[in-house]
Amino acid sequence: MQQPRPLGGPDIGRHLLREEGEVIVDEVRHHWAAYTVPVLEGLLAVAVLAWVPVIHIDLAGFALVLAIGLALHAGWGALREHRDRFVITNMRVFRVHGVLTTKMATMPLHRILDITVVRPLHGRIFGFGHFCFESAAQEQGLRDIRYVGRPVQRDLAIQRVVQRSGLRGPRVG
Repeated sequence: MQQPRPLGGPDIGRHLLREEGEVIVDEVRHHWAAYTVPVLEGLLAVAVLAWVPVIHIDLAGFALVLAIGLALHAGWGALREHRDRFVITNMRVFRVHGVLTTKMATMPLHRILDITVVRPLHGRIFGFGHFCFESAAQEQGLRDIRYVGRPVQRDLAIQRVVQRSGLRGPRVG
């Protein structure tokens, strides 16, 4: 059963190879920390807009244009983050992103050589990290996936999918 698409989000289901048995293991949206810059810009736009009625009339037009510009830039940044998805399936990993132009990068599971999980101090505090994929072809669209919530659990999910697909040798024990 297909999950409902979030408002304004990309249609992940249309990229699946359903007739080949591909299913979503995890769909990764950006952690809320990725939205901090757009939110701060939006708050700054509100502050500038609130400032417009009390400043000199000669500066009010500039302040109004500045507030509108900040608000538009904040909205664009939030929409860009919202439309960026990283998807783990039983066959591959892929990323779909872009607002006006949708870009998609795909990497079959057998091409993943290594995943580096980077958890900066503020990421450990707030629960996010960044993935860095190493592959034989170094596909740039999937090299860096930033602001991944619960990165350790998601790394383990990828490792489990790779192991279950038989792409790595049996465990030595």
